[in-house]
Amino acid sequence: MQRICLFPGTFDPVTLGHTDIIDRALPLFDELVIGIGINSSKVPMFTVEQRVEWIREIYKHEPRIKVASYEGLTVNFCKEIKARFILRGIRYVSDFEYEKAIADINRKLEHEVETIFLTCSPEYSTIASTLVRDVIRYKGDAAQFLPDVVANSINLKPSI
Repeated sequence: MQRICLFPGTFDPVTLGHTDIIDRALPLFDELVIGIGINSSKVPMFTVEQRVEWIREIYKHEPRIKVASYEGLTVNFCKEIKARFILRGIRYVSDFEYEKAIADINRKLEHEVETIFLTCSPEYSTIASTLVRDVIRYKGDAAQFLPDVVANSINLKPSI
């Protein structure tokens, strides 16, 4: 049986913190699906299409990584893509408390799906998409928090 894992999030934008978790999780699974959740109560800075394109470009040479967008319950999307695992990145203890509550609910809804937590590498622990969006919005140097593909596409770095 294939070990398929869903890494859900908004990825608005994709940061080096996200790619750190993805890169380190990849050896654990046969397939890693980056699931861009669409939340009708949030207004993203970047379109779903742009976020999908970034992830596809970043991982264009890694066939085990797929990307898709979805609406609704994450566990329902897991069933749809046959994922038995949900991956969540943890920066701080407070993240764990929040994520554990979600994992517990998901487990009650779908007992076959396990949540796996990976702590981010220390150099990325302060990177949060919310903060990066503020840096971008107010014309700060956000390129240091983003993969080159993302920084280049929003004109934060000159193209080489």
